Amino acid sequence: MKIDTPKVHNDLELRSFQDILLEEDAELAHCLIKDALFENERLERPRLSNMIIKGSSFVQSDFEGIDVVDTRFENCDLSNVNMSKSSIHRVEFINCKLLGVNMTESSIGNVNFQDSIANMAMFADSKLEKVIFNNTQLQNADFYSCKFKKVDFDSCNLNEASFQDTSMKGIDISTSTFDDLTISIETVKGCTISSYQAIHFSRLMGLIIKDV
Repeated sequence: MKIDTPKVHNDLELRSFQDILLEEDAELAHCLIKDALFENERLERPRLSNMIIKGSSFVQSDFEGIDVVDTRFENCDLSNVNMSKSSIHRVEFINCKLLGVNMTESSIGNVNFQDSIANMAMFADSKLEKVIFNNTQLQNADFYSCKFKKVDFDSCNLNEASFQDTSMKGIDISTSTFDDLTISIETVKGCTISSYQAIHFSRLMGLIIKDV
């Protein structure tokens, strides 16, 4: 699936992420951030645009209502960051740590999660459109009551992830792995799975497989 990549300028100014505290509207744009340490902080509806953020840590920070567009996160730690009720568009998370990140009730579009760890990430009640999870750890991730449109799970670990009350129609998880999933039988119709995964799905539906 092809998605829109971040529109980031080549001539970005190197800045400190702390500069966002000096802005009246908590906004940073058109800049390069390196090795920022911004943990356990709270920002009121921040906005990030046209940025590259590398090697930075935002652990336990509260960014509820954040608006992120045309931004690339590389080798960053966003574990337990609150990004609920947010707008996240044309964003890449490359080799990032997103343990327990909260993206519930958010609009997420044209976003690529690549080679990242997002175990226990929360996406409940969010709309995901043109989103790719590629080689990403999503153990115990929560996709409860999400709206999916053109979402790919390519070579991911989905063990014990929850897709309850989320329509899986048109979603391909055949290259991903799991031993257990929480999923609603009535919403699994149209999901593409591998023949091996079909055995697991049959067990989820309470079927007993017997060789004859």
